[in-house]
Amino acid sequence: MKSAMGLTGSGSRDWILQRISAIILAVYTLVLLAWLLCNSGFDYVQWQAFMGSTAMGVFSLLAVVALAIHAWVGMWTVFTDYVTTQQMGDSATGLRIVLQGAAIVSIIAFTLWGIQIFW
Repeated sequence: MKSAMGLTGSGSRDWILQRISAIILAVYTLVLLAWLLCNSGFDYVQWQAFMGSTAMGVFSLLAVVALAIHAWVGMWTVFTDYVTTQQMGDSATGLRIVLQGAAIVSIIAFTLWGIQIFW
């Protein structure tokens, strides 16, 4: 059965996408930490040159998209696992739809904002 709100319509594919996005975010974090550790005492010009490079722009964009994917799969999983009629009664379906809608709007807004920041 396909989920109307799942990212890919398959739990296995969503799980794989979340793991891939986690790896991308971890590598991005390590790159930033490595640069910070190797460039102690850096100034704005050095930081701007590093973050303004094409490679970091593309990598930052990839990280923003990975974060959006990771957040959606995680929030969808939490909502479908814990906001259930068994847990919360008859109002669970309506609440889950509201929460998923709020998550979608937030994730889209933050993704667009992230793209605007990095590009």
